[in-house]
Amino acid sequence: MSQPIPKSLALHKFQYYLGSFLFVLPALAIFMIFYIYPFYKTFHLAFHEWNGIDIKQIFIGFENFSRLFQDQTWWVSVRNAAYITFIALTFQNALALALAMACDREIRLKRFYRVVFFIPPVLSETVVGLIWQWILISGTQNGQQIGLLNHFLEQIGLRSLVHNWLSDPKTVLTCIAVVHCWKGFGWGFLLMLAGLQTIDRQLYEAARVDGASAWSVFRHVTLPMMIPVFLMVVILTILGSMQVFVLLYVMVSSGLGDHTAIPVGRILAAMTGGDPQFGYACALAVVFGMLLVIVSVVFQWISKRLRQA
Repeated sequence: MSQPIPKSLALHKFQYYLGSFLFVLPALAIFMIFYIYPFYKTFHLAFHEWNGIDIKQIFIGFENFSRLFQDQTWWVSVRNAAYITFIALTFQNALALALAMACDREIRLKRFYRVVFFIPPVLSETVVGLIWQWILISGTQNGQQIGLLNHFLEQIGLRSLVHNWLSDPKTVLTCIAVVHCWKGFGWGFLLMLAGLQTIDRQLYEAARVDGASAWSVFRHVTLPMMIPVFLMVVILTILGSMQVFVLLYVMVSSGLGDHTAIPVGRILAAMTGGDPQFGYACALAVVFGMLLVIVSVVFQWISKRLRQA
């Protein structure tokens, strides 16, 4: 038969747990107020009609969600975000991998290169957007091109390539995607470089002794060992690219209609238009969030299967 716990010991344990809880309480309160409550409120408002001002919120069930599937602008914005994401997954990550493999070797000033390549991600998106707007803008002043890129093309005799990069619906989204890749490749570079440095160098030496070519070493040694890192970079790239907003808003502040529509911008437009519809904006946010969660879960499942293979 177990003996009862002395009251003094029980009181001491209670005071210990209470003190520990009080230390965690501020962080828990901040998390509840700024994360859990907005998360709940977003789901709650997705089933209501509300203009953001009146106290009254009208319950309309799944009407916001059914309206969403008929919103052509929303699906165009998702398609545009998918296009930016595709360019980031290919161009951005290929550049990050190439630079990571270069800095992983014994080259001069490799520490300097690591710092330089990581500068773009830590810069403000607003600053980056304004700089690239100055580079890509089209116009003339005193008979000369004021956009840096167009001015350079004109100076080297390629006047035929001078273009209105940020005002042409055919090129504006690609320009935004390229700038987004330039700013974001540093994160992939850092993660891939860290992954490359965890590979045992003896594997490379054994492959070279066996007479393997550079491509064979990459295919049979580097690639299999880097699969978990690649998948993590892919997930982060998708999540970051699908939510791109500040760069586009700064570089193309006037907008080009559906040609520059993106999910976050469509959600903001639903909240700030002439007829604010916070309930519909929350429904868009819920669907967009669920889409990102599904993509993350799918790639995590793929990563788990590849690790077991």
